[in-house]
Amino acid sequence: MPGGHSSVLDWPLARKCPMSAPPALGVVRDGPPARVRLPAGTGEAQTVWLITRYDDVKAALKDPRLSADETRSGFPVRFPVPVDDRPSGFMRMDDPEHGRLRRTVAPEFTGRRVRALAPRVQEVTDQVADALASGPRPADLVGDFAATVSALVIARLLGIPDDDTAFFLEQTRIMLADGDPALSLAAHHRILAFLDETARAKERAPGDDLVSRLVVSHVRTGGIDRAELLGILKLLLVAGHESTATQIAFSALSLLTDDGLRARVLADGGALLPEFTEESMRFWSIVQDGVVRQATEDVRIGETLVREGESVMISLLAANHDPAVFPDPERLDIRRDASGHVLWGHGPHFCLGAPLGRLEVRLALGSLFARLPGLRLACASSGLRFREHPVFLSLAELPVTW
Repeated sequence: MPGGHSSVLDWPLARKCPMSAPPALGVVRDGPPARVRLPAGTGEAQTVWLITRYDDVKAALKDPRLSADETRSGFPVRFPVPVDDRPSGFMRMDDPEHGRLRRTVAPEFTGRRVRALAPRVQEVTDQVADALASGPRPADLVGDFAATVSALVIARLLGIPDDDTAFFLEQTRIMLADGDPALSLAAHHRILAFLDETARAKERAPGDDLVSRLVVSHVRTGGIDRAELLGILKLLLVAGHESTATQIAFSALSLLTDDGLRARVLADGGALLPEFTEESMRFWSIVQDGVVRQATEDVRIGETLVREGESVMISLLAANHDPAVFPDPERLDIRRDASGHVLWGHGPHFCLGAPLGRLEVRLALGSLFARLPGLRLACASSGLRFREHPVFLSLAELPVTW
């Protein structure tokens, strides 16, 4: 076997505690090259190389010889939706197509553009926090706050009515559930139909929103076709709310389970919220196994020799918990410089929505704890229920009271 390692581990690696990284990641990181067996997605289970060290992860993410194109023969498909029936946007494409489609939305997520969105995001977070504060207790901080904030922000950015957020939240939950492939496929089709209807409405009457700008500037001019538009919109809609909601919930959990940390972060009007947000993103590293690549030629990543046609699982979680870069990585420490974490990826596929995600998390936490200073868990932390679906580690719910 290339690399000289004979053991094969089952993926995802088992966690002793949902609030810490799988112990086996550290064992793999400190040992020789290792392989993991992926659960079957739409075909047979496949065995791939596991990349865990921080420097190796960054090298793999920017190496053009490791393809993100899921239509390649033998590419590991982790999700129960056929590749030819799933517009995936540019996230699972290579250049030049990746770059061509990415450039259509890149101007919407520049630092300057996101800073201009801050008042609108603040309005949403205040609105949802006020609704939570006036609602019944106990409440679910996932569904009643985190998911609502992220869904409303992305909906208003895209130009989708607030009333439609409940629909796409439910369909996304079904589509990403690690369960019946038929249910996932049906939810996928419903989301695409919804986005197609939205795009056609914008064609008839464009507004001041992202979907309208894509239709007017790129579809009408022939820059992208309808299938490409739907792929982009689906990526923005699903990734734009699911990841942010998950990060808001976990960041809130960290503050709810550590009174000293909470006092330090929220002192002086939340002056340390930016530092806490970065460290919380590094600590939780919610992306589980969505980063798969296939070698288009022989590639050496650190000590691992990946032959042409073989694939790799690039563990962002392992990289963000590499003690060579982040000492004592299992401790959430707002004094460390966590800005080099790779939660948002690295290289050409670095997440365009990173600036908006950071802004949402920071403003959501500020609004939440300003309005509910007495917020506390409504259950023991040991009783929390976690979900591990194919993309994110997430909380099934987060019961709180005040």
